[in-house]
Amino acid sequence: MATQEVPLNETLAHLKTESETLKSKLEEERAKLHDVELHQVAEKVEGLGQFVMKTRRTLKGHGNKVLCMDWCKDKRRIVSSSQDGKVIVWDAFTTNKEHAVTMPCTWVMACAYAPSGCAVACGGLDNKCSVYPLSLDKNENLAAKKKSVAMHTNYLSACSFTNSDMQILTSSGDGTCALWDVESGQLLQSFHGHAADVLCLDLAPSETGNTFVSGGCDKKANVWDMRSGQCIQSFETHESDINSVRYYPSGDAFASGSDDATCRLYDLRADREVAIYSKDSIIFGVSSVDFSLSGRLLFGGYNDYTINVWDVLKGTRVSILFGHENRVSTLRVSPDGTAFCTGSWDHTLRIWA
Repeated sequence: MATQEVPLNETLAHLKTESETLKSKLEEERAKLHDVELHQVAEKVEGLGQFVMKTRRTLKGHGNKVLCMDWCKDKRRIVSSSQDGKVIVWDAFTTNKEHAVTMPCTWVMACAYAPSGCAVACGGLDNKCSVYPLSLDKNENLAAKKKSVAMHTNYLSACSFTNSDMQILTSSGDGTCALWDVESGQLLQSFHGHAADVLCLDLAPSETGNTFVSGGCDKKANVWDMRSGQCIQSFETHESDINSVRYYPSGDAFASGSDDATCRLYDLRADREVAIYSKDSIIFGVSSVDFSLSGRLLFGGYNDYTINVWDVLKGTRVSILFGHENRVSTLRVSPDGTAFCTGSWDHTLRIWA
């Protein structure tokens, strides 16, 4: 007897409704565990006083929008990349430029410092991640030593070295993340699970950290196991693209910043969102987030040119910082926690403390 042909769109529709019901069941189960809000637990915690944070240094030299920056582990040097195709290594104390590389393409959307401080990685609209070794000789032609490591089928949105100079993690507009061997350029692991461009990633802070989190245009934040390539947790509560994700210093939670004008905190052990950082007066998207060293403060760079500082536990805003003349595109706290750096579409970087 011939099996009955089921029209393809009917089976698809059936599977879609099934996945939706399963999703809502999961949400119900999650909601059962949702017994108390973070700010309620933190009611007895003492509030934070007023902050006096100012711009202490301004780094000028890019000819166009600054798109990304990263600190060196030496707490002093910074690498930044820009829409003008330049990647600059700065001394944040003296504001001197130590190295400059002109990339073959504009829109260098990602850059990262190697843990040893001896190399930087960058990429963007060239769909590649390139590693440049840095030397003490200021006159050396860095471009001659360039190594192309990663190849995606769409733009590179973020890159980060793992705990050594030997491996690099990338995310891309092609909807994937990937782990690469720097020496050979070999693909070690790829991560599929986002339904749209992946915009950001962050590695878990622990030494044994074999997980990382990514966020993208599908409004999802996914936690991945680097060894298996599997997505182990997924959070979908934002209402628009997730532009930035950052682990809490302990590694038990992470924050995200989105075009929906909110930052959110997700607890990995509770497997749910535990806090939203927003105000009715904030209507512009968040481009970048980072925690203070203690984890008590969350810094957010916004598209309305400001930086908002949030009390992580109480969910309140403790400070708002002005200075940039265009949207803040990137923000990173220095490795020793004494300062943070922002990059902006106004072509400058600022060090705040």
